[in-house]
Amino acid sequence: MKLKDKVSLITGASRGIGRAIALAFAKEGSDVAVNYEKNKTRAHEVVDEIHQIGRKAIAVQADVASKDQMSEAVSDVIRDLGKIDILVNNAGIDLKRNLLEASKSDWERVLSVNLIGTYHCMQLVAPHMIRQKYGKIVNIVSVAGIGNDVEGQVLYAPSKASVVLLTKKFAHELGSHNINVNAIAPGLTITEMLYSERSEEEIRKLIEAKSKLTALRRIGTTEDVANAALFLASDDSSYITGQLLVVDGGRSDYLSHSV
Repeated sequence: MKLKDKVSLITGASRGIGRAIALAFAKEGSDVAVNYEKNKTRAHEVVDEIHQIGRKAIAVQADVASKDQMSEAVSDVIRDLGKIDILVNNAGIDLKRNLLEASKSDWERVLSVNLIGTYHCMQLVAPHMIRQKYGKIVNIVSVAGIGNDVEGQVLYAPSKASVVLLTKKFAHELGSHNINVNAIAPGLTITEMLYSERSEEEIRKLIEAKSKLTALRRIGTTEDVANAALFLASDDSSYITGQLLVVDGGRSDYLSHSV
């Protein structure tokens, strides 16, 4: 098992990519703290699934934008599971705005979760990892944050681009303590968010159109992202830090060679 007897804290893990990562880690031997903000029922369903796999799991409620809430959540994880070896910053939000209508409060909300929330989590967990001289941090960003043309994400894209740089800064500061810090940039991925506010026909057309823009001719699954996170959270990646792993089916490279 790649994560035997490790303890992982995964933010935004009640559904989608976070849930897939939580289950993948549990299958590889990790106990898991499932963070959620609002959906207690879904979070406990993930906990139950992890218990069925045979690993320990707890649900921890906290808004990552609140440092006080996350501090309490980190303390709860260490108290109940003993330590934190792995942190996956997956929680994030997107507000669909264009450049002319985005308000100050819109900016503050997106940045408080996607950027400052990620910073809070790393800042709170890092001292524990430093003491044990071991840690893996994986930040989930987006291809939108590396300049790919994604419509309607004028708030989301800059917030995720900032996390890419933050990842590199933490990697440099924590490397001497045997802590790896990396990021994953998923492309379009099949999650519940994809299905929200869209009809079945709209989803079919979207998947068909976006699939043609990738080298692999399909869009991603949550398991695709979870497998990448598993690699970066395991000792298979022990000599990799400060890096961004793009998981988009080759869309970035394919488009650059298809003009």
